[in-house]
This record gives sequence, structure tokens and C-alpha cells, in this order.
Amino acid sequence: MDSITQAALGASVAAVVAGRHCKPKTLIAGAALGTLPDLDVFISYGDAISDTVKHRGFSHSLFVLLPFSLLLTVLWYRFRPTVLTFSRLWLLIAACLITHPLLDSFTTYGTQLFWPLDVSVAISSIFIIDPLYTLSLLVMLIASLMWREKMAKLCGLGLLISSSYLVWSVVAYSIINQRLHDEVKSTPLANKPIFISPTPFNTVLWRIIILDGNKYNEGFSSLLDSKKNGAYSIQWAQRERGSWPLEQTSKHVNDLIKFSNNFMQYKTIDNQVVVTDLRLGLTEYLPFRFVVAKRAPQKDWQLIPPIKIEKQKVKPEHLPALWLRLLGNQDVNADLCHINECPEVTASQS
Repeated sequence: MDSITQAALGASVAAVVAGRHCKPKTLIAGAALGTLPDLDVFISYGDAISDTVKHRGFSHSLFVLLPFSLLLTVLWYRFRPTVLTFSRLWLLIAACLITHPLLDSFTTYGTQLFWPLDVSVAISSIFIIDPLYTLSLLVMLIASLMWREKMAKLCGLGLLISSSYLVWSVVAYSIINQRLHDEVKSTPLANKPIFISPTPFNTVLWRIIILDGNKYNEGFSSLLDSKKNGAYSIQWAQRERGSWPLEQTSKHVNDLIKFSNNFMQYKTIDNQVVVTDLRLGLTEYLPFRFVVAKRAPQKDWQLIPPIKIEKQKVKPEHLPALWLRLLGNQDVNADLCHINECPEVTASQS
């Protein structure tokens, strides 16, 4: 999730654990602890794909954060006297640190909760920025600063509301998942790999991908859709997925395949091989795209250190179609599914 959300979550958790001992500085400490795991973004792993797949790694691992929280508690207790008992202080620090990756695990990106074990958790029920999740935390934090005698209770209420919304996101995911399976059963798309994720800033409109060999199908389903002929219908846009065009394999591409659960697209553009993680983003706005090989005219392909392609800017004319589709207007499905008919961008070294 975004840094504001993680800071708000950390501050709220700190207030609840501190209880009657909660003070404004407790909120500040909780906010700092809540954002601490994301400092791994400043670590360079050598190339663009490695930086992507190794983010949310060791710094988000329960096996790292638990002993690290104990170390912080020992240092804090020794050099910063507090009215909290050692066990209460450890619980506060550990809770602020651990709730960060637990929340991240509900997003599409995935979180290596059990690093160094090679396991990534990605429930994919909430977008990385969702105002409805964050707003309750922020409102109650502001209220707690106004009524300090009720600081812990107000922050607890914010946590209750935000956690309920998180549970709702899983319920919404399950509803869309059931609709999808009802539609594709007894069709050629049955038993194909599927991926479902919420569209930006909401849990009402969902993006669906179904892999089908060298092609993939993309569609959208809203919780506000109406049944037609007794069933929900998803309109699909079929796109080229491609395949790896080189004889030699690439360790970086293999890492990205594993990271994306093979929801990958391969394109050859201007003598460059571009690989894309299809899960993250929306239609043409797929931010995780990398150039991994190049060739000069009449020359063989050469693998290169991955170069991330600059993100495409959102075109304002596309937003109304997204909003109308969220409200259940299936007439704009075609517009939404085909807005990626645009010129390709070229890679630039960051």
C-alpha cells in the first residue's frame, strides 16, 4: 500500500496497543515504524527487474521483523525510558512493523512474508491506493488529536472500520471470482489460468485476465452489473500475448515469470524485446514493462541488463469510460477494453 496508508495504519496500531498511555508522540512513532519496511526501495539489486521482484522481500518478512522488533525494543527500553512495560513496548513495535506486510499481502504486487522461503503472498483484493480503506484511519487519527483522552478508542474505531473494509474486499473478490467461473464453465476458457484484481481506488470494478496460449483475454466485471438473460456477462477483448522469441534464456525474464505467475506478455518493438507483467496496471497502463534484449540490423539478438520503460500517462478521455463501467454500464466495455490501441513507447535508461 502507499506510504500515507501505512503510516496511518502504524499510528493507529500504536495508539491501540499503548492504550491509556497513548500520546501524540506515540502516533508519530507508530507512523515511522509503519513505513519502515518500505525503506528497501532505496536498495539497488543491480537492474530494473531485480529491483521489482525483490521489493517487499527481507524487509517484509515475518522471520526478520519479529527479531528486529525485539532488538528495537531492547534499544528503546535502554535508551528511551517509557511508562510502558517491556512486553507492551515490544508488542507495540512488533504490531506496527508486522501489520505493514500483512496489509501489503492483500494487494496484487505480492509480499514475501516468509522470506527467505521462496513464497510470495498476493491475495489481490485491494488496489495499492484505496481511499475508502485509508480515510477511516486518517479521520480517526485527526479526531484523536482533538480528543486526546479518547485517543486509543478513536484509533481503534478507525482500525475496526478499515479492517472491515479489507474483509469486504475479499468478499467482493469472491463474488467476482464466482461470476467468472459461472461464465466460463463449459467454454474453451474453462480451466485456463485466471487473474482477478480491483481497478484503481475501488473494490467495485474488477479487471480479469485469462491466459490462452499465445493470447490472453481481458475483461471487466462490476458488482453493479445487472444480469442479462438470467446471468452476468463479461465482454472479452482478446490480445496477443506472444512468446519468448530468443533461443537463449534470460535469468531476469525467468525471475519476472515467477514473480508474475507467468502472466506475461512478450513483444518485439523496434528491434527490442519488451516483456510486461500483465497483472499490474490497467489496459494500456501497464507500468512494469522492460526491455531485455536488443539487436542491430542484420545482427543476432543480445541480452542486455533490463531497462524499465517509462510509465504511460493516464489520458483524461479514458476516465469517463472507466467510471461508467464501474457503475454497471456494460455498453462502454468495448471502449474500456480497446483503449490500448496506441503507439508503443521506447525504453529509456533510468
